[in-house]
Amino acid sequence: MFRYFPTNYVWNLSVDLAIEMGARIGEIEEMCAPLQEAAKAPDAAGTRAFRETWQRMADKLCGLAEEDEARGRLLSAGEKYNRAAVYLLTCERLQGHGAPGRLDLYKRELEVFAEGIRLSRENCERVEIPYEGKHLAGLYTRAEGVEGPAPLLVQINGLDSTKEMLYRVGIPGWLAKRGVSSLCVDQPGTGEALRLHDMKARYDSEHWASRIVDWLETREDVDPKRIGLQGVSLGGYYCPRAVSFEPRFACGAVLGANHDWRDVQKKRLAREGNLPVPHYWDHVRWVWGGEDNDAFMQIAEKVHLDGILDRIKVPFLVTHGEKDSQIPLHWAQRTYEQLTNSPKRELKVFTDREGGAQHASFDNSINAGHYLADWVAETLGGRTA
Repeated sequence: MFRYFPTNYVWNLSVDLAIEMGARIGEIEEMCAPLQEAAKAPDAAGTRAFRETWQRMADKLCGLAEEDEARGRLLSAGEKYNRAAVYLLTCERLQGHGAPGRLDLYKRELEVFAEGIRLSRENCERVEIPYEGKHLAGLYTRAEGVEGPAPLLVQINGLDSTKEMLYRVGIPGWLAKRGVSSLCVDQPGTGEALRLHDMKARYDSEHWASRIVDWLETREDVDPKRIGLQGVSLGGYYCPRAVSFEPRFACGAVLGANHDWRDVQKKRLAREGNLPVPHYWDHVRWVWGGEDNDAFMQIAEKVHLDGILDRIKVPFLVTHGEKDSQIPLHWAQRTYEQLTNSPKRELKVFTDREGGAQHASFDNSINAGHYLADWVAETLGGRTA
């Protein structure tokens, strides 16, 4: 794990995620060098300082992109907008719920991301999936070199990620080369669903996952018999739960298991384990609901996988980082052990040798991501060569 800030795990996690999404080390240094003292400050003051330097870099890149556009250098402009969106996304993620300007910052990130995709001509299309009178927003990446309906992997967020993060880390592009399409979705409790529509997370993830499959079945470019589901971090709970109760998924996979999130919350109340975001308890109540921590903990009681995984009768891949300091490795082993009726179950633990030994392999995601992409391609009928 790259530790720019010696005493601040949450900020290091954010920096590492930004690097995995395409940040440049020179820009990381320019943004982070002024923040050494702020990294030791309380959450509110520290995250304001973090936002200031990262937003300033995004503003600079957008200005440089506009200069490129004026000269007709649209590909170069697109790359700058892409990085600016990563920096806006990163600093927005650290702000507390209700922090002044947070929503405007998020909306700007969406606009800059879309402009970067357009100008750099990437294989990425924004889509909207009907859901309870509103919609779930997604990013659709088409399989390369496939004629007719292609297999597809739906990719869902964890507690605090967004569809743009899922896309930028790279799995959609790696899958596309393997003949598998992707759909990265902001499901209830995350991204646009939470910020723009106030859709709370729900323990019965099959409720919204089934609506996603309904929508995919209407598309002529998707093979409805070869739709898989993958989750990251808290998606390591959402995904197995959804696959347990939605038999149309042809496979499931997790980057970071999350078998018993209720237990993790009890440990965090006891100050055990690292936290993913500042303002943690405000954040989880925003995502899940609950007027106070007692009410939230009652909601969290349902967020576990015991007693349901024997329903899964399709291939399933469980991956986990050996040194995950947020979710202990034994929860990945528990998920694997309970997949008793999966015809092709696998537990892959990433160590320092492969990289990706930290939570959801965020510290070095490429080898873990390629492993997952290969497994999905082999399982759904894509290609690995």
